[in-house]
Amino acid sequence: MRSINEYTNKVICGDCIEIMQKMPEESIDLTVTSPPYDELRNYNGYHFDFENIARNLFRVTKKGGVVVWVVGDKIKKGNKSLTSFRQALFFQLAGFNVHDVMIYRKKNTPFMRSNAYTNGFEFMFVLSKGAPKTFNPLKTKTVRQGQEMLPFNKKADGINKKTLGELKPEKTRTNIWEYAVGLGGSTSDRIAFKHPAIFPEKLAEDHILSWTNQGEIVFDPMCGSGTTCKMALKNKRLYIGCDISDRYVELTKKRLEILSPQYLTRGI
Repeated sequence: MRSINEYTNKVICGDCIEIMQKMPEESIDLTVTSPPYDELRNYNGYHFDFENIARNLFRVTKKGGVVVWVVGDKIKKGNKSLTSFRQALFFQLAGFNVHDVMIYRKKNTPFMRSNAYTNGFEFMFVLSKGAPKTFNPLKTKTVRQGQEMLPFNKKADGINKKTLGELKPEKTRTNIWEYAVGLGGSTSDRIAFKHPAIFPEKLAEDHILSWTNQGEIVFDPMCGSGTTCKMALKNKRLYIGCDISDRYVELTKKRLEILSPQYLTRGI
């Protein structure tokens, strides 16, 4: 078994299951990844072994660590696959808590359906190994501030009881996060679009800031264009990325080099 230090700040080409099997147990603080679900993209013919990925993610995640699993569902002949929920249920069987079911809302999705409302979201399953050890809540400004009569202790009778309280200038964000997609939305790195399915840098950054502190380890076992690795580096976290495609590994390295050339890594 190798030391986790042999993996940090590196991008590795290989099967993520084989790589995780060589990593120490309980060594990862946070995983942020979006797997190639439901074969919605042609991923160079590679096979996606979800159940073994889930089991190995549980093994390498620290107690109190978190996995953010960003997925949607394929629609075939008018029928949604619900693969996302099946995966979430399997993560529970593997030992994770489903700490939250968050929504990634796309501001400018172009995909229209003729007989249903346009699908403009994906799920972000926040899976924890026990209770999360870190939560740095992201805040948003409140519309109203100052003192106001506020409801409290609402019971089954539905009657609102109110007492004088103070509205704070900020409140914790909801679990629905909205991001623009495409160039200038997901990223300004044009080379990132050499990958067929990138997610927004701000999405990765917001989870990294929420569930980790500086110096902790952020992992992406299917790093694709390298968004998670880039945002971990930018926010002074250690990163580990791997991908079975050597082309995408090189793409990730180029994006890291653009961000900070002195951090360019050569893999192991």
